[in-house]
Order: sequence, then C-alpha cells, then structure tokens
Amino acid sequence: MFLFAFFLASCAKEPPIQFSPEHMATLVNRPDTLAPRPAKPKQQGLSKTDTFSIETIVYGNLLQRHPWEDIGLAAVFVQGDDDEVDALIRQFPNNVPPIKRSASADLQPGRAPLDKDTGKPAIILSVDIMTGSATNAAQAIGKWFAGSATSGTNTYELGKTNSSWLIQSFK
Repeated sequence: MFLFAFFLASCAKEPPIQFSPEHMATLVNRPDTLAPRPAKPKQQGLSKTDTFSIETIVYGNLLQRHPWEDIGLAAVFVQGDDDEVDALIRQFPNNVPPIKRSASADLQPGRAPLDKDTGKPAIILSVDIMTGSATNAAQAIGKWFAGSATSGTNTYELGKTNSSWLIQSFK
C-alpha cells in the first residue's frame, strides 16, 4: 500500500517552474537562440517606402557578395513581412540558393536554420536601419545567420539623391 501511495504522489503534476523576467531576457539575447523578431519600429524620418528601399539595397548587396560562401545552403530566408519577402523574391528570382518565405523555415533553438522543403541548412538575412536627423542619410546593419559558426554583419552608410538610395560605403 505504501508503494502505491508513493507512486501516486510521484505522478502528481507539479507546477511549472517560473523564471524571472531577467532570466528570460538572457535567453532571448543568446547568440545561438533565435527569438521571434519584434515588429519593426517606424524609422523616424523615413517613410515605409524609404525603409523598404534601404532594406532591398542591403539585401541585394549581401546576396551578391555571399559572405557565407561554400557552406551548401538550400535557402535564404529574409526577415520581413510576406509582402516584402515576395517583392525580394521577384527582384532576385534566380538567386542561388533561392529566397523563400518564412513558412519554409525550420527554426530550432541552438541549431542552424533548415529549409523544411529539403531538410538542408539555410541562412537568415536581416537589416536594421538607424537614422540621424537628416532624412537623406541612413546607416544600416546587414546581418546573416546560418548557425553560431556562420554569422556576421556588415555596416552600411547610405545616402539619398533625388528619390534613390545608394550605398556610400560598407564594411
């Protein structure tokens, strides 16, 4: 009888462990953990069109330069809403590896992203834009992530002449 009572007590559900907000924040900021990207903040001084133009120029530069070369990637995923991703797919239709919508991404904490369609490694590109007080100049950070060993950033200085954004310099 004692053994049966012990068994029932050990099967009882214990309440889940509660972590402090400070601990949870450290998990989100770990470089090997992909966290959901928060909504893009509105860039002060930049219209949505300007923001997308800058992102497109930076994505184009990253896609042409391939800083992640020769690691056998099956797909490129771009952080953005579906309309933005679709526009990039139309702009770079023959990119190798192909740009795909996020629905095809298999993201697991602590692991490199995978393409669900092929089961092979993939890469995630993102762009963060910073602006100063001028509306004709911006700085952007182009990022890539294909696992903790294959990640990096480029910093871009951009200027707007007439209605077009151009990369002035990058490193």
